[in-house]
Amino acid sequence: MAIFQANFFAKTMKRSICFNALIPNDKYQAPDQEIKDEPKGPMKSIYLLHGYSGNHTDWLTWTKIQELSLKYNIAVFMPSGENFFYVDDEEVGAYYGELIGNELVDYTRSTFHLSDKREDTFIGGLSMGGYGAIRNGLKYSERFGRIIALSSALITNQIAGITPDFKGPVADYPYYRRVFGDLDRLLGGDKDPEALIRSLKEKNADIPKIYMACGTEDFLINENRELHEFLVSEKVEHTYIEDSGVHDWKFWNEYIDKGLAWATE
Repeated sequence: MAIFQANFFAKTMKRSICFNALIPNDKYQAPDQEIKDEPKGPMKSIYLLHGYSGNHTDWLTWTKIQELSLKYNIAVFMPSGENFFYVDDEEVGAYYGELIGNELVDYTRSTFHLSDKREDTFIGGLSMGGYGAIRNGLKYSERFGRIIALSSALITNQIAGITPDFKGPVADYPYYRRVFGDLDRLLGGDKDPEALIRSLKEKNADIPKIYMACGTEDFLINENRELHEFLVSEKVEHTYIEDSGVHDWKFWNEYIDKGLAWATE
């Protein structure tokens, strides 16, 4: 297992950005183990996004993602989205969505031995990163064949149209205004997952397959149920799972394994 911490100059961010990478191309085999045929050709890949207040080290620190990278023979790339929900901040020229959806994919494909096929390229995340995976997986649907979204912070319907005196349990109006732009125009735009689904359907474009999982005691369960019900109503192919659990690494560690099994089946 090769583990990299990489820095490269991202044009979308106008600065160097850091990401971690797992490349399972140097597997150890004990002398008494039977030699197995290794998969041939370029590797599949997943771009794995952390949650609010996290960074590019979270998945390596808190989950068995190294083991899963070997198990599923998949390259894993873990960038930092800071606290910007992996969407573009046009006011300061920091294009987090464009970074995740295009530039990072291009850079890693040119640097590592990755498949350039849509069906071999996935995006996933938890909480804020679950929203980022759904939003960018849909917005850049020509890139990603599958989306894994765990305990996703699907908050667009809740923050659309809030007033300047709004103060929520996580953040307030100035924060949401900075991240998502004009909140009165949020719904129907390219930061609204439901609008992105409708747009892809209108274009008769391929919609990535979606895997969603959320704990029944998670404070975001209603938001996840809401998107699930919307996908059902729009007849969009997806897998939706509720299981006992809260918003924590125990749940995410279990369901990133199940999500990768689904993605690589």
